[in-house]
Amino acid sequence: MDSVEKVRGKFFVVSGPSGSGKSTLCREAARRTGIALSISATTRLRRETEVEGKDYYFVTEEEFSRRIDAGEFLEHARVFDHYYGTPAGRIQEKLQAGQNVVLEIDVQGAKQVFAKHDQACGILVLPPDEAELRRRLQQRSQDSSESMEKRLAKAQWEIEQAQKCGRYEYTIINDNVEEAIQELARIVK
Repeated sequence: MDSVEKVRGKFFVVSGPSGSGKSTLCREAARRTGIALSISATTRLRRETEVEGKDYYFVTEEEFSRRIDAGEFLEHARVFDHYYGTPAGRIQEKLQAGQNVVLEIDVQGAKQVFAKHDQACGILVLPPDEAELRRRLQQRSQDSSESMEKRLAKAQWEIEQAQKCGRYEYTIINDNVEEAIQELARIVK
């Protein structure tokens, strides 16, 4: 009797600076294609528009530290004074079940993921220019001016790191949201 080997899902890592639109693109591409979105854990406070278990798993710093010690994260990092991490078990379950998965993550965390998953496909999302990035961050009205300046300063560093890493097979310039969503959906299909 022949055994049929289950096809493993594909793993896509989507990165970009804050304000590049990566969250919007990932959510909509997932809705249109049925690809699974990885949900990260964070120690930052939940924003009014966010839903526990849909946008993030919101945990205390103590709980986050316990999970680090238990080796439960695929990656984790401290970003803008808060911890973020990707629960490894959930991604592995989906990939082993043959489901494709998109992980939206910063460049720092993506490096950790690429070191563990040599088959992960990197996709870099960028704003058209710095002026547009600044406008988007101001429009969100969720950051202090000091925090926004930190994000802008880090954006250039993240772009440089992503380009040096050599693991981003695709770059999407998010100038037109609909076109960028269609491009991401095409890539993950």
